[in-house]
Amino acid sequence: MAEFTLVAEAGRTIGSRPARRLREEGRIPAVVYGNGVDPISVTVAARDLRAALNTDAGVNAVLSLQVGDTKLMTMARELQRHPVRNTVIHVDFQVVDPNREITSEVSITLVGEALELHRADGILDQQLFALPIRSRPSDIPTHLEVDITDLIIGSAVRVSDIDLPPGVTTDLDPEAVVAAGQAPRVQEVGEVVEGEEGVEGAEAAPAAAGGEADGDAAGEEG
Repeated sequence: MAEFTLVAEAGRTIGSRPARRLREEGRIPAVVYGNGVDPISVTVAARDLRAALNTDAGVNAVLSLQVGDTKLMTMARELQRHPVRNTVIHVDFQVVDPNREITSEVSITLVGEALELHRADGILDQQLFALPIRSRPSDIPTHLEVDITDLIIGSAVRVSDIDLPPGVTTDLDPEAVVAAGQAPRVQEVGEVVEGEEGVEGAEAAPAAAGGEADGDAAGEEG
């Protein structure tokens, strides 16, 4: 995985007002932390951060953070976003060791076309959209592909079917379902089928009329 270089400025003033002023100037408040590194309050350019996180790797991008004369290998571990605009308003950068495994989540992409499932009017039910993995930072894949070509009604693709790249493992249950082929949903049919209600009504009408006639006749006899 390619690294993305990001320049960070240290020495920012802590507080909500200074943070708001920084955002208005196009900079994002951030914190750098990790083993062997005291927490550092920094800022990064909002435009550069967007570019760094909009690669295929997304939030799993390995970021070479330049803080003064020091270069740190980091990953964006926590992003705080504006509740309305959804823009990043704060980010935590975790310092990572290139030679040690870390945990991360990688998105799952379904590939292929389940023709037999479609012919049977079956439903594709994707139950897992990301896989928690362990690997060195440089070995984190941008995504994981799962082939659903052979999926039919009643079958499933499981975690054990995912072809993990070298150096990548997962602790998730191998039997966990990634995607399954479901039978078509059957629409519930009402007790009275449309059209039959009119027939029943028509059949009941003569009986009611006959009852009235019988009652009239009885009255006359009385």
